[in-house]
Amino acid sequence: MKKTIEERVRFELVKIGKKNKFLGILIVPVLFVCLLFFHTMRYLGGNAKRLSMLIMTFVVFVVYSSFSFPLFIASGAMADLDGFMYDEGTTIALAEETEIDLADMEWLEDELLEDEDLGKEMSHGISVEDKYDAEAILMYSERKEVWQAERDARRVLDQTDVTFSKNDWKLILVNKQHPIPDDYTFELGTIIGTMKCDERIIDDLRDMLQAAKEDGVNLTIRSPYRTDDRQVYLFNKHMKAYMKKGMSYLEAYQLTAQAVTVPGASEHQIGLALDITCDYYDSLNEGFGETEAGKWLAENSYEFGFILRYPAGREYITGIEYEPWHFRYVGEAAATVIAEDDITLEEFWETYVK
Repeated sequence: MKKTIEERVRFELVKIGKKNKFLGILIVPVLFVCLLFFHTMRYLGGNAKRLSMLIMTFVVFVVYSSFSFPLFIASGAMADLDGFMYDEGTTIALAEETEIDLADMEWLEDELLEDEDLGKEMSHGISVEDKYDAEAILMYSERKEVWQAERDARRVLDQTDVTFSKNDWKLILVNKQHPIPDDYTFELGTIIGTMKCDERIIDDLRDMLQAAKEDGVNLTIRSPYRTDDRQVYLFNKHMKAYMKKGMSYLEAYQLTAQAVTVPGASEHQIGLALDITCDYYDSLNEGFGETEAGKWLAENSYEFGFILRYPAGREYITGIEYEPWHFRYVGEAAATVIAEDDITLEEFWETYVK
């Protein structure tokens, strides 16, 4: 009887193995693979459905594998890359796999980005036109000479017995590891115009603006509360801009996350954070920290319940680059402890919050 191909292959491999012990060791895995191959072919040969599923699995693997992905991107077969929508017909090529030093990359946080939806130049998520200085805000509030009296009435006179609870709205920890809870709620109050924030911090904010003004510093408020959609848009826009500079998706994400907080983990989204500059320096960059206004805020903001949220040299703790313009409300008691201990909100939580 005529031998099958499987039998002939098996016979030849066994024959070779018997002649040489060393080759015999190598023949064993080869023989196993061959037997597995023939067994699989017999299994699929009698069932068209099984064979079709195998072919379909292979096709899907090829389509979604990294080596074939650029072909589908370039051909326009995929219009959406992880939430980044591109116009129909746009040709997109993946970044070359070259070594990129993230430390040498230019931060887009300091640049002005054009808002395609609004037709405005944007800086840190808000139109460069949408900013108000202290004088305008204080006039809008219609408060007269009651600042110091009301301030004294709200001051924490003795902090020796103060305890800090994780359920205190002022102390909520929001970062990449602690996103905003789904059930977190708050009421928005108007600072001026369309600018809003958590209504519970407005009085202390106005007190701080007034105190700075009396010291000859005219602060400017910009980018307070942001909607969830706005935070997503801003993050995606920075991602897209970095990728246009030649960065890969992961590199762009890593750098963007250090400059713009990941959506769902931004203090701007809960109305407790504000970007503050001054009348003569409105760039959101590290240089603001060297201005008179930047120094005044760093030294005095804690008296009004605000802290410099992302200090220099603490990036390894906060996960965000140094932002001398970004201030977060935590209440006077907690802000005083954070200032005196020279710690971040993350460190404060580990040490004091129960």
